[in-house]
Amino acid sequence: MNIKILLIDDQNLVREGIKSLLQLKPGLDVVAEADDGSEALALVLAHQPDVMLLDIRMPKVTGLDVLKQLKSANIQLPVLILTTFDDHDLVLECIKLGAKGYLRKDVSFDALTNAIINLAKGKSWLQPAVTCRVEKARDNQDSPSALIEQLTDIEVQVLRLVAAGYSNHEIADALHRSVGTIRNQVSAILAKLNVRDRTRAVLKALDLGLI
Repeated sequence: MNIKILLIDDQNLVREGIKSLLQLKPGLDVVAEADDGSEALALVLAHQPDVMLLDIRMPKVTGLDVLKQLKSANIQLPVLILTTFDDHDLVLECIKLGAKGYLRKDVSFDALTNAIINLAKGKSWLQPAVTCRVEKARDNQDSPSALIEQLTDIEVQVLRLVAAGYSNHEIADALHRSVGTIRNQVSAILAKLNVRDRTRAVLKALDLGLI
């Protein structure tokens, strides 16, 4: 599987460093890069990447602006946000706009490549260390008590693993349960949160402060 990557970051050393490392990984190919979000849409159309790595804070067109452009153009491209601990509110806003994951810029190379591969497979990748510190932007009408039914402790465990990008098979292995049991628990979580899919479940759980 060859994964085409678009890399957008205004910090030249960071961008060049990430690009150099990714080119060492077989199957990963940085097909285009930019130091500003103003080129993002044109580069997406020209190179048809499988995953975009996107910085949030850029001086001209920000990562948030890029996500709004993609949404307006109805472009369904997995976007991995690169962030620092100072970007909590923006991270959550980016995820609400369609970003499929986020990582701190100081993560290990393995964590970065795993995130890219998972996004290319259609999964989400929310770094647990960041997730725990995200400031929750709650709806006035949304609260844990507004759930149809409270999540059990095991369901919260499953939901955390879903947020980390694990598949049902991987969650079953991690929790020493059958895949069928995990599938049923995920279905129960979706029903209790009143959402249609795993990504919306994670977003709502973040809003409610459940994970």
